[in-house]
Amino acid sequence: MLGSLAALAALAIIGDRPSLLTVVAWIDYETLALLFGMMILVAIFSETGFFDYCAVKAYQLSRGRVWPMIIILCLIAAILSAFLDNVTTMMLFTPVTIRLCEVLNLDPRHVLIAEVIFTNIGGAATAVGDPPNVIIVSNQDLRKNGIDFAAFTGYMFLGICLVLLFSFPFLRMLYWNKKLYNKEPIEIVELKHEILVWRQTAQRINPASREETAVKCLLMQKVLNLESLLRKKLRTFQRQISQEDKNWENNIQELQKKHRITDKILLVKCITVLGTVIFMFFLNSFVPGIHLDLGWIAILGALWLLVLADIQDFEIILHRVEWATLLFFAALFVLMEALAQLQLIDYIGAQTALLIKAVPEEQRLAVAIILVMWVSALASSLIDNIPFTATMIPVLLNLSQDADVNLPVKPLIFALAMGACLGGNGTLIGASANVVCAGIAEQHGYGFSFMEFFRLGFPMMLLTCTMGMCYLLATHVGLGWNT
Repeated sequence: MLGSLAALAALAIIGDRPSLLTVVAWIDYETLALLFGMMILVAIFSETGFFDYCAVKAYQLSRGRVWPMIIILCLIAAILSAFLDNVTTMMLFTPVTIRLCEVLNLDPRHVLIAEVIFTNIGGAATAVGDPPNVIIVSNQDLRKNGIDFAAFTGYMFLGICLVLLFSFPFLRMLYWNKKLYNKEPIEIVELKHEILVWRQTAQRINPASREETAVKCLLMQKVLNLESLLRKKLRTFQRQISQEDKNWENNIQELQKKHRITDKILLVKCITVLGTVIFMFFLNSFVPGIHLDLGWIAILGALWLLVLADIQDFEIILHRVEWATLLFFAALFVLMEALAQLQLIDYIGAQTALLIKAVPEEQRLAVAIILVMWVSALASSLIDNIPFTATMIPVLLNLSQDADVNLPVKPLIFALAMGACLGGNGTLIGASANVVCAGIAEQHGYGFSFMEFFRLGFPMMLLTCTMGMCYLLATHVGLGWNT
C-alpha cells in the first residue's frame, strides 16, 4: 500500500495525477474474486478433518517406516497444493506432521522442510495452486494470446510431474547423512520440548500488573521443576538410538482416535463442489460461450458450498479469509499500473530486449527462456514472487510485441511461472508457505533457522529449476510448442 501511494505521488509530481475512479479501475477484480472464492472453499474444507486423515493414512501406509512416510507426506502435500492454496495446506498439515514425528521420535524440522519444498513444487502444477499462476491466468492480454486455465494447467502439470520424478531421489540423497531420529529416548525428548514451550510462554509475558508478575513467576517455577526432573531422567536413562517404530499398529489406533475425518457428509459436499469448480475452470477455456470468468466461477462455487454446508455462523468463515492477502493484491495492481504510467516497466522491457537482440536470431528463444527462468528463480528466492510476477508480465508482453525481437509470448510466460514458483524454495523468505510453516513450527517448539532451510531448499531449487528449464527448452526449442 505504501508502494502504491508512493507511485501515485510520483505521478502527481510529474503532473499526471489519476482520478480516484481511474485508480479503482486499475484493480483486477477478477483475480480478487478468484482468490476470495477459493479461500471460502478451503475454509469450509478444513472443517472436515481431511488433512489430519491424510497424514495418519501416510503413517499407516508406510507401516511405521520413516522414509516411505516422508515420501507419502510430501506427495500428498504436493497434490493438495495443486488444487488448494499452498499456504493453507501447510497451515493444516504442519501440526499433525509434528504429532506424527513425536510418535516416531523423529526431529520434525527436516520432515517439515521437505513437506514445504514439495508444497511449493506442487503449487506450480495448476493455475490455482500458487498466487503467481493466478495472476497469469487472470490477465486478459495473456488470454488473448491463448494462455487460459486449461492451456496453462496442461503444460505446467506435465512439467511439474517430470520435476517431481527427479526430486524424490535427490531429496533422499540430500538427507543421506541427516540424523532424522532423536538420540535420546522419547520420554526425554518430550520433556525437553515441554520445558522449551513453557519457557517461551513465560518469556512472552511482559508483567504490567501484580497478577501478570505472579503468573510469570509460576511459569518459571514450573520450568525449574521440569528441568530438575529432566536431570534425574538423564541420570536414570542410558542414551539409546531409536530404531524403526515397532509399535506402529498401536500408534495408528491412538492417532486415528484423535485425527480422523470429523464430518464425512461435509467432506463429500466439499469434494463435489471443488471438483465442479475445477471442471468449470477447464470448461471455461474450451467453451467461450459460457460467459463466466474464473472469479465468478469461484464465487458461485463458494456460495453453493455455503448453502450445501448449511453454515450458521458466516462470520467464522470470514475470519479465515486472508484479507491482508486480498488487500496486498489490490494495492499491487495499483502499484504496477502506476509504474507502467511512469514508463518504468517499458524501460525494463527495453533493456531486456536490447540484451536479447545481441544474441543471434536462431539462438534467441533458447537464451530468452534460460534468462527469464533463472532471473525469475533467483529473484523469487530473495523477494516475494507475487510482485515480481506482476512486474514481469507486461515486460514479457512488450518483448513479444517487439518486431525486432520476434519471440512468442507463451514460452516466456511459462518460464516466468516455472521460475517464480520453483524459486520460492531457494530461501526461507522465498515463499509465503515457508514463512507460515516456520512460524507454526516455532509455536510448537520446533522452529528452524534461515540456514537450516537454505541448506536443503537451495539445492532442491537448483535441481528443480534445471529440470524445469530442460522441459521448457525441449518443448519450445526442440519440439516447437509455441503456437
